[in-house]
Amino acid sequence: MSDRIPRELLFGNPEKAAPKVSPDGTRWAYLAPDEGVLNVWTGPEGGKAEPLTKDRGRGIRSYLWAEDKRSLLYIQDKDGDENWHLYRTDLASGNTEDLTPLPGVQAQIVGTEPRVPDEILVALNDRDPRSHDVWRISLKDGSRRREVQNPGDVIGWLPDREFKVRAAKAMRPDGGTVLRVETGGQWRELLSCGPDDQLGAHGFTPDGSALYVESSEGRDTTALLEQPLAGGPARLLADDPEADLGGVLLNPRDYHAEAVAFETDRLRWRVLDPALDADFQAFASLGGDVSVVSRDDADKVWYLLVDRPDRSPSYWRWDRAARKAKFLFSARPKLDGWELADMKPVSFAARDGLKIRAYLTTPPGHKTGRLPLVVLVHGGPWARDRWGFRPEAQWLAGLGMACLQVNYRGSTGFGKRFLHAGDREWGAKMQDDLTDAVAWAVGAGIADPKRVAIYGGSYGGYAALAGAAFTPGVYRCAVDVVGPSNLITLIKSIPPYWEPLKRVFDLRVGSVETEPDFLKERSPFFHAGRIEIPLLIAQGANDPRVKQAESEQIVAALREKGRAVEYLLFPDEGHGFARPENRLKFYAAAEDFLARHLAS
Repeated sequence: MSDRIPRELLFGNPEKAAPKVSPDGTRWAYLAPDEGVLNVWTGPEGGKAEPLTKDRGRGIRSYLWAEDKRSLLYIQDKDGDENWHLYRTDLASGNTEDLTPLPGVQAQIVGTEPRVPDEILVALNDRDPRSHDVWRISLKDGSRRREVQNPGDVIGWLPDREFKVRAAKAMRPDGGTVLRVETGGQWRELLSCGPDDQLGAHGFTPDGSALYVESSEGRDTTALLEQPLAGGPARLLADDPEADLGGVLLNPRDYHAEAVAFETDRLRWRVLDPALDADFQAFASLGGDVSVVSRDDADKVWYLLVDRPDRSPSYWRWDRAARKAKFLFSARPKLDGWELADMKPVSFAARDGLKIRAYLTTPPGHKTGRLPLVVLVHGGPWARDRWGFRPEAQWLAGLGMACLQVNYRGSTGFGKRFLHAGDREWGAKMQDDLTDAVAWAVGAGIADPKRVAIYGGSYGGYAALAGAAFTPGVYRCAVDVVGPSNLITLIKSIPPYWEPLKRVFDLRVGSVETEPDFLKERSPFFHAGRIEIPLLIAQGANDPRVKQAESEQIVAALREKGRAVEYLLFPDEGHGFARPENRLKFYAAAEDFLARHLAS
């Protein structure tokens, strides 16, 4: 159809994205294609930028300014293997050096600090692939020294204002969480909770005497608390009865908590520092959900992201003194000439009465009549769908289909009862929520019950396979992207640095050691003979989370039984497809697949 949005506009590289102002406020940077590959461009703040980095592979997606005024830092892996290296590019010469030239080692940025501009803290699993130690790396000469050794259970580190690592989040053997702090050279437990609760830290208070803690203990949803390091009761700063803490905005100079976000259907900010009241009130005029994506150290300039379903994401410069917003750029400006679909928050009761929230996208201008429906299942599963611009939802709407994105039980953000309602329910009640979503859409007159597909990536890919195997008659076809088919082989092949989280898998999915039969029951691979509908399966060869074998074993089983299955393998990708040529190849195949099988 001539009025269909070209796939390149939705799934090709953005024209520009992810702007960041330099710490001293004199320069800016953003991601943009250079020779077809996403790289970092830099220039005078708000002015003309030129490409700085020279990546020619999968493109750069995560970068930050160093505090030394000479460097820009970014991480990159090899073809999706997630063994991230940290690179430093000199702003003057454009020369790039690998600060972590260690084969098979993953680098995680712990932090930078204006008071220590020539150093960066990085976590590396070089000593033991199962755990990351913290290293202090010099930006002057690339030298490094080990700062803290991981005792084996730590999954996250926090430095204080003096740029010393003084807090750590660790996993307990029972699947619970512990927060430790360092005082006087000794590490001690500050807080601990069992596996049913959530616990984390966002940073130290300005005077270093307390931690900003996120906790669900004694409540259903997580709250922001100020927990004194010396012990004693914590002070409640913010909570919401329907939503977990969705983010904390800290001041770039003294790190005091200024605002917090909560999200049920839409993103909502709550200001803690009255000095920001006028700023956040003014954001309402920008016409979408607003996030602060970058600030200079003097806190004079903010870069904002404005997200809404029916427009390309846009970025704005916020002048704090004048309290005025200036448009910077749109990520995909060529979409401006197209009519995009709206996204409507909806909810329904699952068969056991649990309230399920979802997002419905229908073709622009659609008023009545039943549509083909695609249930688009988010990954994780310990994640969630959000309101805003989603290329896949727009793509499906442009094909004349309804798209339903379901925050099924086990999704995060809605409290611990909702999260743990998904425990041990892969392929069972979590899948029932998706089936009930289809029933809701059919009952509401939105969906044609004979033309429904299920589609997702990662856990969403598993759900697509499970929908095909466990709910016959619900779906006409299924699309699985990097989805696990066999929960036993999935858990046995998790990356070594996920080892501290193994007990979480035992509790929320099932134990490989003690209940293999239960996991077989929930694994689509062992029920391939029950799959009657056509499948499209896509996989990255270097995926460290869901190995290539997860796709290939079920493809082989289906082909052995003469079932209809199409398989795409991308040799230069991992857990998802970063290269635009690969994305476009996949979406062309998926579009053809859905059009054939959801035709009237």
